[in-house]
Amino acid sequence: MTEIGTVIDGKYEILKEIGRGGMSVVYLAMDKHLNKQWAVKEIRKKGSGKNDEIVVNSLLAEANMMKKLDHPALPRIVDIIDNGVTIYVVMDYIEGESLDKILNEYGAQPEELVVNWAKQLCDALSYLHSQKPPIIYRDMKPANVMLKPEGNIKIIDFGIAREYKEQNLADTTVLGTKGYAPPEQYSGQTDPRSDIFALGMTMHHLLTGVDPRNGEAYAPVRQWNPELSEGIEIIIDRCVEPAAENRYQSCADLLYDLEHPELITKGFKKKQRRKLISFIVAIGMSAIMAVAGLALNFTATSVNNQDYDANIAGSDPSKYYAAVSIYPARVDAYNMLIEYYKNHEATNEQITKIGNTIEANADSLDLTNPDIADMYYDMGKLYFSDYDGSFKSRAVSAQSFFKAAATADASYSKKEIAVCYNSICEFMTKQSTTAEHSLQEYTDLFTEIQKAMDIVDKATDSEANYDKISLYYVTMLLVNDQAEYMAGVGFERQEALDLMSQLYQKANGITSTLSYVNNLKDEIGSGYDSFVSNINAKYNEVEKRQQGGK
Repeated sequence: MTEIGTVIDGKYEILKEIGRGGMSVVYLAMDKHLNKQWAVKEIRKKGSGKNDEIVVNSLLAEANMMKKLDHPALPRIVDIIDNGVTIYVVMDYIEGESLDKILNEYGAQPEELVVNWAKQLCDALSYLHSQKPPIIYRDMKPANVMLKPEGNIKIIDFGIAREYKEQNLADTTVLGTKGYAPPEQYSGQTDPRSDIFALGMTMHHLLTGVDPRNGEAYAPVRQWNPELSEGIEIIIDRCVEPAAENRYQSCADLLYDLEHPELITKGFKKKQRRKLISFIVAIGMSAIMAVAGLALNFTATSVNNQDYDANIAGSDPSKYYAAVSIYPARVDAYNMLIEYYKNHEATNEQITKIGNTIEANADSLDLTNPDIADMYYDMGKLYFSDYDGSFKSRAVSAQSFFKAAATADASYSKKEIAVCYNSICEFMTKQSTTAEHSLQEYTDLFTEIQKAMDIVDKATDSEANYDKISLYYVTMLLVNDQAEYMAGVGFERQEALDLMSQLYQKANGITSTLSYVNNLKDEIGSGYDSFVSNINAKYNEVEKRQQGGK
């Protein structure tokens, strides 16, 4: 056990213990360089238990898996220190209380709160499941969900999460929490539907106060609390179906029902049936009997068309998602979502939700259609312009969308620009602190960017200014982020500064009435001086190191 006051790696001062497990202790630590608090998980490599190796490997797998994740509901890993005997994992310190503690103190929680938490958890799980390969969390329960003071949640403890391997017939390690874990977690192969089961049991526990670990026979939530809605009962019952094929097949499907619970109630279905019967009677039973199949199909299609058009006609993102659920292969609703958040301040959760929705319906989207390719391209730009995070996290999040646009049919007019963005994303994704890019790689990348700029600078379509300002902005962020590495491999300081000046002047010369174009123009204008200052500072630091600190 590390003593209070110990300084790890010359930087992290241990302040106090805040958590403890079988082979790990979690401390609150102060970063003496950044004056910021972190959580530090201490993992002892050797203990006295027979399962020590499994536990240590599980904890290390957690750390390595989390290093590549970037989602607001997931804690970040910022450092891993191995001194040979002990491993220290430095991560976000999460202020707040676990939902388990809230249950113990206050009992069952209001439906509105639980649904809000469930929506956030759906978004986070959907992000995990969208990884390649998908990551299965496998331990969803109130104790592993932290409620922050502002009302947002964070998922903690990834010790038994695993990457889904389709060819595996069974998981290599059987772990989980009794009562929350689905049947297949103990006897077969887990997949994203396993997390949906555990989320359902978590919602059940939060709404009823009945702990599933106590062995109480499962009963629908309204048997415990008749005041709960019919919709939430139907949703939870479907989540916890013993057979995975009977559950929600994705978190996107579950999220839709959580946002529209009234659509799945018996009352709503009866109302819809009455409408259909009235329609049938009105046009005459004799005619319907003759062409029953055709008429019903026509009616359903007609209603769907009307519903789709009505949903995309307004300015409500929830309606756009409803439209996507009606016709996931149509591009209009996705474009409306992207356009809405281009014009409104967007949170990371909102942007991620759009991205996850697109990826969940990827099989329905035809990239030979230039409009579909353009939607992917615009989604990638949204990550760069509005996502709140490091340049690398933006690039990693945007990559799959630019990659899709880059592989689109040759008839797609922005294919070359999408290829350039994809190159930037790949460049950032592959980079690590131990494997810097070479001078030639930087030179090649900036040459490719210049070619893309030549294309956008000649464009005259309605979105030309947005294409220009977006590429200028992303390139400036890239140079600002990479200045230290560029200096280290011999990329000329003046060349970097000249590029920044060129981009600043180009951006300043754009005149537009579009708010999202002017927002990026303002970002460039207000950030230019700090960009230049940072680039000079990084080059100075590198030159000083190369001169031996003199």
